[in-house]
Amino acid sequence: MTRILVLEDNKDSLKALQSMIEKVSADILVTAVKNRQEAEKALEAKETYHTFLLDINLNEADTEDISGLDFAMKIRSMPQYAFTPIVMITSLANLELKAYRELHCYQYIVKPYQEEEIQKLIRKVLFQTGEVSEPFVLIKKDGINYKFLCKDIIAIKAIPRGVDIVLCKETMSVHYVTIKQLLEKLPQELFIQCHRMFVVNRDHIDYMDMVNGLIRMKNGMEAEIGVTYKTRIKEAFHG
Repeated sequence: MTRILVLEDNKDSLKALQSMIEKVSADILVTAVKNRQEAEKALEAKETYHTFLLDINLNEADTEDISGLDFAMKIRSMPQYAFTPIVMITSLANLELKAYRELHCYQYIVKPYQEEEIQKLIRKVLFQTGEVSEPFVLIKKDGINYKFLCKDIIAIKAIPRGVDIVLCKETMSVHYVTIKQLLEKLPQELFIQCHRMFVVNRDHIDYMDMVNGLIRMKNGMEAEIGVTYKTRIKEAFHG
């Protein structure tokens, strides 16, 4: 289990960050804390953290507050966390140089941040530290949890009362699961919904025909591009 400590004083931002990170892998456990006191308590626990995401300013009413940076310094002073990735998330861009030079931060993200940006960062950190080998998703069928590597999922198609998960070597039908529910578990930078009935893996796309509203996958499967999804598809692949 990979443990990540997130320190953010804004409750909504904290909840959003936790959700974004946990979508990356079922093997990630996020400890979400909203102030320095809770963070100190979490740090004193027996658990070992593999990554830290810290907001520098933990007091919105005080623009000079840098208690998150102070907490990062404490983390760095502990031998077991001398080289653990620390990511600073803040609106105080002028502190970037200090964070890099004095704390050897892994990365510095200026608010407002995007879900895709956060998830890409988490994947990069975990792959480099060896904590996550391949992104995967757990799907329950008939009371059994099946583990699917994301790279093996070609597409997902809605069927009556469930979905078909099209894999490289087989297709599995799963009932009482919706496309919306699966999308919440899948990495958004890899999967995209192109129709109310279809979700496709970008890495398995052979070509797109925007004129006829069609996506052809490398295995020969074809997925429609819905009228309401055309703009989203164009933006995702053509900027």
